Amino acid sequence: MESFSRKVKEELSKLNNLSNKNLVKYELQGYLLTASSNKFTTENEYNINRFSKLLSNSGLDDFKIEMQGNKFCITTKKPIEINQEITDVEEAKAIVRGSFMGAGSISNPKSKYHLEIVFQIEEKALKINHILNHFEINSKVLQRAKNYIVYIKDGEDISNFLAFIGANKSVLKFEENRVIRDVRNNVNRIVNCETANLNKVIQTAVKQIEDIKLIKKKNKFNDLNAGEKELAELRLKNPEASLTELGKMLKKPISKSGVNHRMRAIEELANELKSG
Repeated sequence: MESFSRKVKEELSKLNNLSNKNLVKYELQGYLLTASSNKFTTENEYNINRFSKLLSNSGLDDFKIEMQGNKFCITTKKPIEINQEITDVEEAKAIVRGSFMGAGSISNPKSKYHLEIVFQIEEKALKINHILNHFEINSKVLQRAKNYIVYIKDGEDISNFLAFIGANKSVLKFEENRVIRDVRNNVNRIVNCETANLNKVIQTAVKQIEDIKLIKKKNKFNDLNAGEKELAELRLKNPEASLTELGKMLKKPISKSGVNHRMRAIEELANELKSG
């Protein structure tokens, strides 16, 4: 199955914005932040195609593309150094887009939220991290082996990142999967909560029934008042009922707190008989 990262990069590689020579240089600069100055390697043909177009549109035609194992490698005869200062949001988007295309990846949102871009030099990672934080996309930097990773783990921030770099179709797909995943997680939480509550109700009912049977066995049932006796008999006949349901079954219905009060009296008598 095609990875989500691959689909995002395929969409970005087809962006029809190469006529803007200024933005081309910023996107190219983003690529170069993640690679050496004259060599770029990737397993993704969309990446290599985009990179070669950026080079050509920047007037840098002196390069070659070859396969090295299962990877595409593009090499320029001379090192490329681009270090233009960012002056507006479109330039910021272009440089971040280039860095993601160069060494970024994103997990399938069906399983988890994780986006990262790998840099060999800390200063370059901090540059992209600063841009993202400036535009209120919460990213952080960590060191992994000899590399520096700019990463995002929040679903909303990843969605905003994809929109920021122009992957609009991928934003829609990401949000679709995000909604499905969040709904599924909420359902699981509800089920787990209901299961825990059900287990608690069962355990409480078992304890109450044991107390009532003990009281009867010790011939102390008449020590209970009429209301407590009625409730005790209902509990024995309805082991699965909640306290609220038991309260409604009484000849004179009472609230859950009223049932609790009577049950505590039954429990206290049972505890006295156990200790005696």
